[in-house]
This record gives sequence, structure tokens and C-alpha cells, in this order.
Amino acid sequence: MTEPWYKRLGEGLAKTRGEFRGNLNVLLKRGPDLDGRFWEDLEDTLLQADMGVTATTEMVERLQDLASRERLPDAAAVVERLSQEIAAELDVDGDDPFALQQATILVVGVNGTGKTTSVGKLAKALAESGRRVIIGSADTFRAAAIEQLRVWADRASVPVIERPHGSDPAAVVFDTITAARSTDADLIIVDTAGRLHTSADLMSELQKLKRVAERESPYPVRVVLVMDATTGQNGLIQAREFHRALAVDALVLTKLDGTAKGGIVVAVARDLGLPVVRIGVGEGPDDLEPFNPHIFADALVGSN
Repeated sequence: MTEPWYKRLGEGLAKTRGEFRGNLNVLLKRGPDLDGRFWEDLEDTLLQADMGVTATTEMVERLQDLASRERLPDAAAVVERLSQEIAAELDVDGDDPFALQQATILVVGVNGTGKTTSVGKLAKALAESGRRVIIGSADTFRAAAIEQLRVWADRASVPVIERPHGSDPAAVVFDTITAARSTDADLIIVDTAGRLHTSADLMSELQKLKRVAERESPYPVRVVLVMDATTGQNGLIQAREFHRALAVDALVLTKLDGTAKGGIVVAVARDLGLPVVRIGVGEGPDDLEPFNPHIFADALVGSN
């Protein structure tokens, strides 16, 4: 990951880092003692950043154990180790579907998460890196999604397969895989309909798309969920529903620059046990980058 991206990451996390670091500084000003109040206040600080109860409890317990075993002298020494503990929570086993040599990837998520834009940005970045990418526009219920993908496909110089507004999305998946076979594309990325995660019809439709993809694709099929970081714990509820219905393989988190609760990345990774493979910290075409737990944790805590 390049230095310019680290700089953009730091700037993108400014809201979260400002609040989080401010709370840590208040904590440190109360004194150096590692007493019961310190550990309670540290737990409150992590929860306020939306890191979730499970991840927060485990991190604080590990830090307490660490403080005892390594005889950390004071509160400042514990806070210095916090970045490593956050990174450990984010280091979840799992492949990056976009790094597979060949793959068919269904990109899912509710409307408004930046799903279609993410598909476009990913297609552009991957095509520029030398991948043979093809896009399927299977969000046939939203005319704007089809138009958006056309724009991104032109920017990326990659083909986009579409059908008229209102067509069967499964037919688009079939057409896209067929086109990929004939053009030797090695990466198939399919944009799917959003709507609400509570819609049984949507989940049934997405399950059908996955079955068609698994039946027709010559490549491994993966499901990637795009989440809007600004939705916080509500986004986590949505993610659980998608994961339950589709067995999601990996996560993309967008709009981290728009929230002071960037700790939601930790809560989501820990709760779902899924790797975060991309994060977005801006509107630019290059503001969706591979996720590195250690760099993210450093940028969040403000270690560097």
C-alpha cells in the first residue's frame, strides 16, 4: 500500500480518529494508574467508536492480561499497544475474492451503500492491473444502476453485459458468464439489486442468482457484501441477514470518511468472521483500496 493511500486513509478517517484519539487523551489525562476505572473507561471509549461489545470485551481482556504479563508500567503503555489489538481483531482468515486468479463475484448489499459505484471502481482498478474483467449489470430494477455501470465500464475499458430495465437478473448472470467464456475474461463481477435486506423476495432472487452462477460459471463463485460504514450497527444487522441467506465470503466497507464511528469495521469483521477486503474513504475513483488491518489500526489510533 503506497504512502499516498496511507495519507488518504488518515484523512478519510479524520472524523473517527479525531473523536477516538480525543477520548483516549482524556483517558490518559486522568492519570497513569491501571485501576478498575481505567479499564472501564477504555472499554467505554472502544464502544463509543462502534467496535461492538464482543470485540471490545475481548480486546480489553487481552490488554489486561498483557499488562500483567509484561508488567506494562502505566496507562500510556497500554494505549500504545491498542493498535496491535485492533489489528488482531481485524486479521480474519479468508481469501480476497478479487485476488483469485479466476472468479465469478456477486456483489450484494442494500441500496445506498455505494454498491454499484464500488463495482465500477473495482473493475477499473483490476483492469488497470492487467486483469481481464467483465461486468454484469444484474440490478435490472434500477435503471440508474445500468447507466452508472456503463459510465464505469467506459472508464475502465471493460465490457458490461446488460438487459433492458425490468429483465430477469438471472438472465444477465447467464449472459455475462457466457460472454466471459467467449472473451477469456478471468474475472466476472456482477452488480445485483439492492432494495431492503428485510425483503424476502430480494433474498430469494439473490439465492437464485448464486445458484445460476454456481451452475454456469467455470470459475469459483464468491459473494462480496458492500456495507455503508455510516449505518453503524444497523449495517451489521443487514450484514447478518445477507450472510445468513447467501454465505457471504468477504466485505467491502464504504463511506468511512463520513462517520465518526469507524470502529464498525472491527465490529463487522469480528461478528461475522469475514475478511474486510476493501475500504472506501472518499468519492474519487482511487478511494477504494485493499484493506490492511495494521495500517488501518495505526491510522485509526493515530499511532503514526
